[in-house]
Amino acid sequence: MPDTIPADSVGIVTPNIAVFETPLALSSKQTLEQYELIYETYGKLNAKATNAILICHALSGDHHAAGYHSMDDKKPGWWDSAIGPGKPIDTSKFFVVCLNNLGGCCGSTGPTSLNPKTNKEWGADFPIVTVTDWVESQARLADYLHINTWAAVIGGSLGGMQVLEWSIRFPDRIKNAVIIASAPKLSTQNIAFNEVARQSISRDPDFHDGHYTANNTIPVNGLGLARMLGHITYLSDDSMGKKFGRKMRHDDYQYNYGIDFEVESYLRYQGEAFTKRFDANTYRLMTKALDYFDPASATNGDLSKALSSAQCDFLLVSFTTDWRFSPARSEEIVDALVRAGKHVSYAKIDSNKGHDAFLFPIPRYMSALNGFLNRAHNILIQESN
Repeated sequence: MPDTIPADSVGIVTPNIAVFETPLALSSKQTLEQYELIYETYGKLNAKATNAILICHALSGDHHAAGYHSMDDKKPGWWDSAIGPGKPIDTSKFFVVCLNNLGGCCGSTGPTSLNPKTNKEWGADFPIVTVTDWVESQARLADYLHINTWAAVIGGSLGGMQVLEWSIRFPDRIKNAVIIASAPKLSTQNIAFNEVARQSISRDPDFHDGHYTANNTIPVNGLGLARMLGHITYLSDDSMGKKFGRKMRHDDYQYNYGIDFEVESYLRYQGEAFTKRFDANTYRLMTKALDYFDPASATNGDLSKALSSAQCDFLLVSFTTDWRFSPARSEEIVDALVRAGKHVSYAKIDSNKGHDAFLFPIPRYMSALNGFLNRAHNILIQESN
C-alpha cells in the first residue's frame, strides 16, 4: 500500500455479504436451497438506480476488483487500473458492483462452504455451476441491491462469457455490454488445456476425491501444476521471451532436475503462491463452467439467432498476441451481432502481453473503454432529463 491513497483510487473498501433463502435451480438439475454472495461496491448509486455497472470476474478472480482492504495491503484489487474516479470505469459517474461467483472460494458459497444438510464442508459434492447459473444469481443480487437495469455489464475472459449471457438472458436489464478477450465457446484446444489442469489436481495423492480438507491435506502439487499450465497459456511467447529469455539462475547448467532457467523459477513461484489463495475444487468447477458455455447450442449453432433478443449496445475488445482467446474468437461474436442487426463496436489492441493483456492499462485499450462508457454516461444523463 502506498503511504497515501492515490487520488484516483476508490480507497479502503469493505466487502458485503448478501444471503439468499430462495432456492436456486441449477443447470445440473440440482438445487441450492440457500447461498451467500460476497461483493464489493465502489461509487454511489444515483436516486433512480440507473448508473450501476456490474463487473464479472474471470477464472481465478474474485469480488475485490479495486481499492484496498486495509492500509497494510501490498497491492489493490485485480482491476484497480481501470476502476476509480477519473479512470475508464469512473466511480465518480457510476456505481460499480463486483462479486465472487457461486462456487468461488473467496467468500461466496462454494466447495469450501458448509453443506447445510451435513454440516460438513461441501468439497467435491458442491454442484457444478454454469455461466447461466452465475447470471441468474447475479440478477438476484441486482434485485437485492434494488438495481433493475445495469448501465453496463463488463467482463474479460470467462467474465466476458457472463456478459454475453446477460445480453441474451436478461436483455431488458442491460444497457451496454463490454466483452473483453473472450469467446462464444471454448475451442477444442482450450477444453483440452482445462482437462489437463483438472487431471493434474485429481491425480494428486492428496486430492482424496475432492474431500482433501476432511483428510487434513491440500493437493498443492496438482493445483500448482494446473496453475503453471494455465499461466503459460495466459502469456504470449513474445512476453515470456522479453521477460525471461534464456536467462540462467547459475553461471552454467547444473545437469540435474533443479532450476536452471529463470522462467522455471517464475512458474514454480506462481504455482506455489496460487495454492495458498485458491481452492482446488473451485478451480475444477470454474474450468467446467468454461467448457460448458455455448449459448448458440440452443439455436442449432447459430450465434446470431441466439443473440437476436439482445437490446444493448456492445463493445468487443481483443488483443493481438492472445492465443488462448484470439481476436478471431471476438470477431465471431462481432460478426454474429452484425448479422443480428445489433449496435457493436470493436477494438483489436496491439499488445505483447497475451491473454493477460485485459488486466493491464494499455493506453488504446483504456481509451476504448473510456470512450464507450462516457457515451453510455452521456446517454444516461439525457434519459434522466
